[in-house]
Amino acid sequence: MVNPFCNVIAEGVFHMKTKRILIIEAAAVLGLIITVFITGITSFAEDYQNITDNVLRLHILANSDSDSDQALKLKVRDEILNKTSYIFENTGDINEAKSAAVSALPEIQRIAEETMKANGYDYPVAVKLTKMNFDTRVYGEITMPAGEYEAIRVTIGEADGQNWWCVMFPPLCIPAVTVDTSTDDASTDTSTDDTPTDETEDKAIEVFNGVLDESEEDILVNPDKYEARFFIIDLINGIKEDNE
Repeated sequence: MVNPFCNVIAEGVFHMKTKRILIIEAAAVLGLIITVFITGITSFAEDYQNITDNVLRLHILANSDSDSDQALKLKVRDEILNKTSYIFENTGDINEAKSAAVSALPEIQRIAEETMKANGYDYPVAVKLTKMNFDTRVYGEITMPAGEYEAIRVTIGEADGQNWWCVMFPPLCIPAVTVDTSTDDASTDTSTDDTPTDETEDKAIEVFNGVLDESEEDILVNPDKYEARFFIIDLINGIKEDNE
């Protein structure tokens, strides 16, 4: 005759083993999910970093927000773009682009100063290649993610006015640009008079070929797919900044 007490113990052991197996399986599944998630974030972070590392921007900051100073800024912009379009013609990567930019700084300064004098101004001008923080901005069909980019920065006079920016490398300095309402280093802008055409939108997509790979280009073209990942990257960067 089987002892009922033994049956109870056996059933208890069986349930404990079953529960333990379920816990192990759940832990394994959770571990797999976490691994896939971390791998995805790591891959995205690398793509995001490659975007910010392989783009060179132009940033021009006006003396003030007066109509005359803003008009002067745009004249300086036009002269710089018209007379320096050749700079990046033979550059194949960002390192060559930065080297070309450094060599062109004196010429850019001269162009800016001559443009101001021709228009009756004598504001001091500073031109340098520097790291700058930019906010997320739409550039035709491309969305440039927020982040720290290399930029040729041109400051006019007190540099207290709205700014203008574009992408110099890969060569994309077209009137798909912005007007900033802030005076800091970030490009937080609301353009009204410079709207990209279909032609410039197509160019914006094409110029990144050979500079960025397919996954990196997809981030620029389809940013909505990556909102959650951008949020996590911003969160991580915020934590890093707080600890520095």
